[in-house]
Amino acid sequence: MRASLVIVGAGPRGTGVLERIAANAAGSVPGTGLDIHLVDPYPPGPGRIWRTAQSPLLWMNSRAEDVTVFTDDTVEMAGPVQEGPTLHEWAGLAGDAFVGRRVQGSYLRWAYERAVAALPPGVAVHHHPCRALRVTGPREGRQRVWLQGRPSPLLADLVILTLGHLDAEPDAEQAHLSEYARARGLVHLPPDFTADSDLSPLRPGEPVVVRGFGLAFVDLMVLLTEGRGGRYDGDTYVPSGKEPVLYVGSRRGVPYHAKLGYGLEGAPPPLPRFFGPAETDVLLARPGGIDFRRDVWPLVEKELGFAHYHRLFTAHPGRTGLDWSTFEDKYAAADDPAERAALVAAAVPDPADRLDLAALDRPLAGVRYGSHEAFQAGLRDYVEADLRRRHDPAHSPDLAVFGALLSVYGQLMRLGDIGTWWHGFFSYLASGPPGPRLRQLLALSRAGVLRFVGADMEVRAQDGVFRASSPTVPGFAVEARALVEARLPEPTVARSREPLLRELYADGADATPDGLLRVDPADGRVLDRAGLPHPRRFALGPHTDVRGAGAFVRPRSGGPAFRQNDAAARAALAFLRASADRAAA
Repeated sequence: MRASLVIVGAGPRGTGVLERIAANAAGSVPGTGLDIHLVDPYPPGPGRIWRTAQSPLLWMNSRAEDVTVFTDDTVEMAGPVQEGPTLHEWAGLAGDAFVGRRVQGSYLRWAYERAVAALPPGVAVHHHPCRALRVTGPREGRQRVWLQGRPSPLLADLVILTLGHLDAEPDAEQAHLSEYARARGLVHLPPDFTADSDLSPLRPGEPVVVRGFGLAFVDLMVLLTEGRGGRYDGDTYVPSGKEPVLYVGSRRGVPYHAKLGYGLEGAPPPLPRFFGPAETDVLLARPGGIDFRRDVWPLVEKELGFAHYHRLFTAHPGRTGLDWSTFEDKYAAADDPAERAALVAAAVPDPADRLDLAALDRPLAGVRYGSHEAFQAGLRDYVEADLRRRHDPAHSPDLAVFGALLSVYGQLMRLGDIGTWWHGFFSYLASGPPGPRLRQLLALSRAGVLRFVGADMEVRAQDGVFRASSPTVPGFAVEARALVEARLPEPTVARSREPLLRELYADGADATPDGLLRVDPADGRVLDRAGLPHPRRFALGPHTDVRGAGAFVRPRSGGPAFRQNDAAARAALAFLRASADRAAA
């Protein structure tokens, strides 16, 4: 009997696992041969999010030179490196280009086909364009993967879940808002992947309250403006007349920081310095568990500060009052934040050159405007200043902090579920929109198509409308028939619309308090509620408690997702080979 592996989810993560299976397959494929079944209703390679059948107006959020699905020698893994082209090399584009998502989808399809072609003889790949509904079977025996519309299951020696971003049932607040809207003929669009949202109920000229100012908002902004026939003439937006008027607010009240528009010249900060594998090992060894704010954030804060000041002192010494060696020694010895702040104040004369993470996180904290119109002008000034700074190498400590954020993320992945705050903070600082998108945002604001509400925006469902207000502009409120939640659904096992995950949880798989599937960080095996790894079930991706890494990464950045893919692939091949050998014996 041929060995059988089922991979549920054939997007970038599933493709990455397949690539690692091909790379590690030499001498590891069971002698009986191996059938790999990919289960996904969307095309293998791009999957749902990166499918080529979506609006050409939607861009990637990264430069083409910053995207690869291939390993290199910076990835710490046991398997062999199989290098390949970055997106810009493959597509023949400028490295600093922000390409459409359909181009990325084609790149991922090519990477999938390359992985399939690299598999050795005796390995066959089968794509099943449907959903997997549940997995059953004993720990010690073959698993059964039940597919939508199929009376008989796929038999599998191993199952790997690489499901990517998933839809979720509404939580109590979202359910209340949707019911309120239905009962009154209003429109409420819950969290969703924007490219899949039906935006037709949002009427031209009518106000729409939008809660969320991140990347999902940028997609919404594009689809409701250019997507409805508007166009840009330089820095001026020319409306089509079909646009609604978007009133946007969020917890911070500002958009994510623009992508940095320059490269690092000279040596980068030597990272990790204060938050590396040794510090992570100490945290993992704590018998009572860890608290992010108490135990982890002080290490993160010191690491980010080290990167910032290393760059400031070595690249811009004229803006400092100490030599780097003296400052570094004192900084390393200062464990108390107040002591570090005093050191920085004495050594860095200009407050604009100091790293203030609290102010970065909440730029509108305590800020008040006398009128709605004054805030529009004020926030446009803020965005314009951000664009200037993010494209000016004189502020290259920002780029050093970006590198430190990536380094920190690699350590945080080992800690499992650390809550939602960090992921939002990271995205806000390090994963914002391309600069051209923020210039479009400014043009839309000047045209009156986009209006800013403010920080800590409160939305009330009352008096037959949605009413939004913010302490940023005391006394101002907007009323609208429509409310859009501009964010992805939170990954949660209990509320997932993916029946396979819900069934897995009901069958005894463990989940974190935030609803993430618990897995063994070593290789991704699914853990039960006693903490035991399932020998035949693996899971990788954002629905797990090691969700931090994207399915594709910047070249030469260590690629934590690639390390996970390699570990899972090697564990799967070893299990399949051992099972076949036992059966033969």
